Amino acid sequence: MALEQRLSEGVKKAVKSGFDVELPAVELQPTRKEFEGDLTVVVFPMLKWIKANPAAVGEAIGQHLVDHCPEVSGYNVIKGFLNLVISDAYYLEFFEGIRTNAAYGLCPPDSKGAVMVEYSSPNTNKPLHLGHIRNNLLGYSVAEILKAAGHKVYKTQIINDRGIHICKSMLAWQKFGQGETPDSSGLKGDKLVGNYYVAFDKAYKAEVAQMVEAGTDPKVAEREAPLLLEAQELLRKWEAGDPEVVALWKTMNGWVYAGFEETYRRMGVDFDQLYYESDTYLLGKDVVAEGLEKGVFFRKEDGSVWIDLTDEGLDEKIVLRADGTAVYMTQDIGTAIQRVKDYPDIAGMVYTVGNEQDYHFKVLFLILKKLGYSWAERLYHLSYGMVDLPSGKMKSREGTVVDADDLMQEMAQTAAGISGELGKLEGFTEVEKQNLYHQIGMGALKYFILRVDPRKRMLFNPEESVDFQGNTGPFIQYTYARIQSILRKADFDDNRPVPATLPALHEKEKQLLKDLEGFPQVVLQAAEQYSPALIANYTYDLVKDFNSFYQQVSILGEPDADHRLFRVQLARKVGEVARQGCALLGIETPERM
Repeated sequence: MALEQRLSEGVKKAVKSGFDVELPAVELQPTRKEFEGDLTVVVFPMLKWIKANPAAVGEAIGQHLVDHCPEVSGYNVIKGFLNLVISDAYYLEFFEGIRTNAAYGLCPPDSKGAVMVEYSSPNTNKPLHLGHIRNNLLGYSVAEILKAAGHKVYKTQIINDRGIHICKSMLAWQKFGQGETPDSSGLKGDKLVGNYYVAFDKAYKAEVAQMVEAGTDPKVAEREAPLLLEAQELLRKWEAGDPEVVALWKTMNGWVYAGFEETYRRMGVDFDQLYYESDTYLLGKDVVAEGLEKGVFFRKEDGSVWIDLTDEGLDEKIVLRADGTAVYMTQDIGTAIQRVKDYPDIAGMVYTVGNEQDYHFKVLFLILKKLGYSWAERLYHLSYGMVDLPSGKMKSREGTVVDADDLMQEMAQTAAGISGELGKLEGFTEVEKQNLYHQIGMGALKYFILRVDPRKRMLFNPEESVDFQGNTGPFIQYTYARIQSILRKADFDDNRPVPATLPALHEKEKQLLKDLEGFPQVVLQAAEQYSPALIANYTYDLVKDFNSFYQQVSILGEPDADHRLFRVQLARKVGEVARQGCALLGIETPERM
């Protein structure tokens, strides 16, 4: 039974014994740092049932707990707050119970329903950029957190590999490429194709400007520029299955996929299943037909099909055009249904998509519910805000995006510069140094992005993120490496129980034990809220408290052998939990720094 539950029952018994009142609930919270104690019972809500002075109520409950609850060794009452001191014996017993449990804080694998988590979902006309980095890091971390909470997880993406955007890159390559390939240019395939997307936009704008100068209305020029009409014709040929167009489409998309794979590998994310829009864009049309028969949808005079969501505070939404072609909503309906067919054990889905699509997903989830799919009750839009840099907004068609590969390389270079200044890399080979720079740089990037609530728009500052002293990934990594150094220096067997006669715990030891005790609950909360920020902030607080402990007590220099043993074991466990917290964020923890 958890400590809070035991104390709540003890408080209820105290109130029944002292005041003959059946208390319905007990409010417990961590004791504020300026007061003595570990957990605080809030007395004020009890006064609704107990007609007495709050200080007297607190005194009566506190004395009862000291007399009857072995976990409570003391108490004090400050106004309407009863601060409880939890015994060292309780914390030592707790620690012995988790000391050798390598899976501490994690639920049994696949013990809960399966969840599919979608993230990344890029277009094949350009490389991944900073916005994709936040998307990938969020989706991957949420998937890992859901696993830790016991769910079976399928990681997926839908690759937007068709449409006018890729046709623009294809047309520009045909006109300006002169047979250029990733091999001949030395460029990653996604970067090469992205260059032609930019080239199309440049040439298109020049055509529009010439037409306007010749007297064409600007809107007409934008609609009828020859390059745009050619790109639209290319799309029609693709949809008709033209062999040459399809062959070029496959070739250029193949270049992009190879580039994406390299970026994902460097980023440290992966997928279990890939879906392609070229395979899914026709899905959902049959579902619309079924929905028409059921009265979920209705047909307008022009033949288009809609759903009326005004009763739910939304509006009317088109699901099929008058010419019978699908819209994005149609294929999203069909894709969701197809995923459940592919993975029948799915109990829910998480869509990691920017907050500009909030309305789209409200409509999608509501339509699926109205169509009668029970699993639609367990769909979640992991909505996130944009990422800005000090240099401002990004525009992919103008070639001003912050390229994901370039940013990751910059992070490694920044880490290399700071590590060189600190001068702690003696004995590292050049390969080990480069690996370490990558780990530190990616740790900085991932932590800086994931510590922020996903819904918030954020400003990413690369230099600020690589700081070995602040609230950063490198600070956590450095603390983990420090713990490993302590363990390497411990020249005794630390794998035996600590005797019950251990001297009184130092307040810093007790704080670390309280931190460790909270880890399982943080994992569950992070899974329930789809929030890596909870894991990030917990891990930072844990290592910050360890550093405070490290500064104020001696570990290997402690003269009492039993206490020295305990401190080494405590350091080891803090390191294990810090490493686990980092793993849930996709952050690697170097053994040496």
